[in-house]
Amino acid sequence: MISLLDADSSLNDPRPLSTVIDGYNRMNYTDFFLMGFFSHNVASSFIFIIIFIIFFIALMANGAMIFLINTDIHLHTPMYFLLSHLSFIDIIYITTIVPKMLVDYFSDEGTISFMACTAQYFLYQTFVGAEFFLLGLMAYDRYVAICYPLQYPILMSRQICIIILVSSWFGGSLDSFLLTPITMSLPFCASHEINHFFCEAPTMLRLACGDKTIYEMVMYVCCVMMLLIPFSVVITSYTKILITVHYMNSSEGRKKALTTCSSHIMVVTLFYGAALYTYMLPQSYHTPVKDKIFSAFYTILTPMINPLIYSLRNKDVTGAMKRALGKCKRKPRVTGSEF
Repeated sequence: MISLLDADSSLNDPRPLSTVIDGYNRMNYTDFFLMGFFSHNVASSFIFIIIFIIFFIALMANGAMIFLINTDIHLHTPMYFLLSHLSFIDIIYITTIVPKMLVDYFSDEGTISFMACTAQYFLYQTFVGAEFFLLGLMAYDRYVAICYPLQYPILMSRQICIIILVSSWFGGSLDSFLLTPITMSLPFCASHEINHFFCEAPTMLRLACGDKTIYEMVMYVCCVMMLLIPFSVVITSYTKILITVHYMNSSEGRKKALTTCSSHIMVVTLFYGAALYTYMLPQSYHTPVKDKIFSAFYTILTPMINPLIYSLRNKDVTGAMKRALGKCKRKPRVTGSEF
């Protein structure tokens, strides 16, 4: 409820009373206001449609990958085991961000409670952190498969795959458990308006006041662990892969490997590059528009591209899809006379 002093001052405010009350509610210490990705014009309506289509494709493509990998025995290999979990991570972390953004566009609300913002921050950090590690370890899988094919069954046994998966989730969870309490315990006295489409770490930090030394130190360590080390593993692995491919005798095999590696490198560079800009570039280089665009690359666009690049272009996956469709066509129809 607005106090008498606030009500008295609002009488002298040239803005409409509804705007004053709305502004007061936005500054409630328990709530934040997400300014979002859209500005409610013709261009924003087009962007909304594009993001909705991307979200839908990401859910369908990743869901199809999980279904095919788990139901088709031909895809029960270490590479596809890791890819199925990559698809699972993509589904849950894009779902953490995009539905709220799309609903806010229609409702014109944008309000998010402190607890909801904390939950979104925690879940997002966990999922995206797990993907940072998983992509790096998947590059190691490709390195072993191409450079040491005879030792692949030993170096990528089921136990090793489980260790890779557990390590990825542990790394993402550790990052989230470290950063979330530090970030959300800071006093947000500057403003409660988040000029972003979700509760992302650097944007939240700009709203906070007080001593941020501990946060900056932890963030630096986490960025080195989550971004620089996995990205270095990816670059090293694919460099060695390209060197090995260069000396291949089969021109067809060399061409196939180069095509696969180039598409993988493109996606990984997009994902890690956007994250490196967001988390490691000094704040003086940041603007709200750039932050939204770069965040959209690795939170919205990448979950759609991953299954298309890593899996659905693969002959094994297309073969599994044809077999699944063939089973559906051969499935006998149940008629009323059979009951």
